[in-house]
Order: sequence, then structure tokens, then C-alpha cells
Amino acid sequence: MGTFVISKRLNDFYKFEFVSRKGKTIFTSNSYELKFECEEEIEMVKRSAENFNYMKFRTSRGNYFFRIVLHEKSFAVSRKYATELMMQKGIDEIIKYILTSEVLDFSNGEAVFDNL
Repeated sequence: MGTFVISKRLNDFYKFEFVSRKGKTIFTSNSYELKFECEEEIEMVKRSAENFNYMKFRTSRGNYFFRIVLHEKSFAVSRKYATELMMQKGIDEIIKYILTSEVLDFSNGEAVFDNL
């Protein structure tokens, strides 16, 4: 199962990441000034997942990545993948798990594991 993870960027704007069941980031959202905007975008993503367009790219170093576009607006970019097959597996994981994914909020900056 995938998970949405809300956190803060260094500039205090919010973002979310969709993380695979193995703990790897699949895509990262744009920045949001307010937390509720981030939360609303996650709900919109869940509702609209079947309408996503995946624009696939290749970097000058040969890595693969994709942007997720909905209604001509790009709202997320994937991590870099070594092969086109691995990139496709990332897309497949989104399609399979996004509707049942939970949301974790780590934006308050508190330590999650205090005793480590």
C-alpha cells in the first residue's frame, strides 16, 4: 500500500510525497503555502487518479522520470529512475495503490522516534 506523507520544505512551504509500500518516494508535489491546501490537493489526487496523464522524460544523464499532469496542470514530479521499466513500475504502483493510500503528517517538525 502507498502512503501520502506531508512535510515542510526548507522555505516553510508544505509538500506531499507519495511513498511506495517499500518506503521509496515515487513522486513529490508542488509547494503549498498553507497546510490545508496540501491536504485538499491530496484528496483531489485521490479522486482524479484515473484521469492522470504521465509525461515521461529522460535526463541528459540517461535517467528517467515523469510529471503527473491533470487538466493541463503539472502538480507532481517523480523521482529519477535508472531504467524505463523501473519508471513504469512506479506509475503502476500509483495506479494500484493511490485510492487506498493513507495520509501521514510529519509537517509539525517533532521527532517521530524519540528514543533513538
